[in-house]
Amino acid sequence: MLQKLPDPPPEPSRPASRRVLVADDDASTREFLSAALKGLGYAPTLATDGPDALAIAISERLDILLLDCRMPGSGAVEVLTALRKNAHAASRDAHAFATSAEMSPTQRQALLAAGFVGVIEKPCRVATLGQALSSAVTQGATSDLKRLDDDEAMQATGDIRTMQALRALFRQELAQLDSEMDTLAPEALVERLHCLRSGCGFCGTPRLGTQVRALQVHVDTHRQVRGDTFVAFRKELRATLAALEAALA
Repeated sequence: MLQKLPDPPPEPSRPASRRVLVADDDASTREFLSAALKGLGYAPTLATDGPDALAIAISERLDILLLDCRMPGSGAVEVLTALRKNAHAASRDAHAFATSAEMSPTQRQALLAAGFVGVIEKPCRVATLGQALSSAVTQGATSDLKRLDDDEAMQATGDIRTMQALRALFRQELAQLDSEMDTLAPEALVERLHCLRSGCGFCGTPRLGTQVRALQVHVDTHRQVRGDTFVAFRKELRATLAALEAALA
């Protein structure tokens, strides 16, 4: 079965030259996040309060925003809301993370509902920060990949008969996951996603593979299975399922 196949070789690291806005009124937090981002290969830009963050995001093209929930002038929600409403803002479509030292489950859900792709609690580990940002970068690059890549699948399986057989099994696995996703607990979903990564590699579904990795990081970090990352994964799962059904017909 697909679940017993080994994971395909890890993908090479993506060049990290993306710009990240760090907006926080605490100097030590800004210094830590700036140093961590540089160590991870990102280019940080710093803001000391809400109005400063909004002005920078409007005038400069940034890839990711780290916005503190409580800043002088305006917090993360107010900054993101104003930015999204500004049609001429250079960073209107940037991925946004809310940062906070205190976060209840209710507040976390409200932030995700407000349009943040994730919530980062302070203090955070550099590895946790890197995983969160990598997830956002991965989602942004998905559209450049093929939904079904026959060459990739042939390299992994060796011949067309094996490829077709594995894709038929993979189609069944995707259909079952789609029917069960709404009832899976976070731990169960993470386990299913781990199995799915192998199938994506062997069956040549790179777009779905990027969404699998993004959702894994999201669930591991936030311990919940809702939000934009979940929606994007579900959409790609169904599109891949349709593509497989058409290819196998």
